[in-house]
Amino acid sequence: MITRRTVSTGLVSSAILAGVPEAASPEGAVRELPPPRPSGGKPLLDALKLRRSTREYSDRMLPAQVLSDLLWSAFGINRPSGDRTAPYWRHIMVIDLYAALADGVWLYEPKRHALLPHLKADIRAKTGLQDFVATAPLNLVYVAHGERMQDISENDRRLFASVDTGFIGQNVYLFCASEGLATVFRGAVDYKALNRTMRLGPEQFVTFAQTVGYPRE
Repeated sequence: MITRRTVSTGLVSSAILAGVPEAASPEGAVRELPPPRPSGGKPLLDALKLRRSTREYSDRMLPAQVLSDLLWSAFGINRPSGDRTAPYWRHIMVIDLYAALADGVWLYEPKRHALLPHLKADIRAKTGLQDFVATAPLNLVYVAHGERMQDISENDRRLFASVDTGFIGQNVYLFCASEGLATVFRGAVDYKALNRTMRLGPEQFVTFAQTVGYPRE
């Protein structure tokens, strides 16, 4: 059993599927992120006042420091025990956070605070059914490990994984409100197609996606 003391660092492996992007080599370049800022941003109540969903984005890319702070705020490690900025089901780590960027898909690895290469292709347009997802600089894709959720039904697996994802998504909302970024948490996704595109394992499944970027002026 994988507990919250254990942080997965391995890439997902899967059989080669026709019509899906080429997987990145496990030996591919890891993208090291700058250390997250230890303090800063707006006070919590101010961020709550500014929290909203946005569906119009600039194509301006996120600076490395902003991406680093965003990912740490979403589901990073915030104490020596290895626990995270968001709670999770039964103290078992079931959600992985993927970043779909113009240069490919990356798996956020919180223990190292780095992005591990997952796919070489730009799949942003496939992360949702709305047009803006194709050009926004970042689409977060939340992926659950169903095989880690023992002794419950498939429906309950999806329920509890969705709750965990919602905690992370709200962290993203508050960070974006604090930093002047735009975001929207999305369920309008072709889930089966995205699972195939991302070459997920048989017990893995996408729960939701979330677009992040600068608001269109």
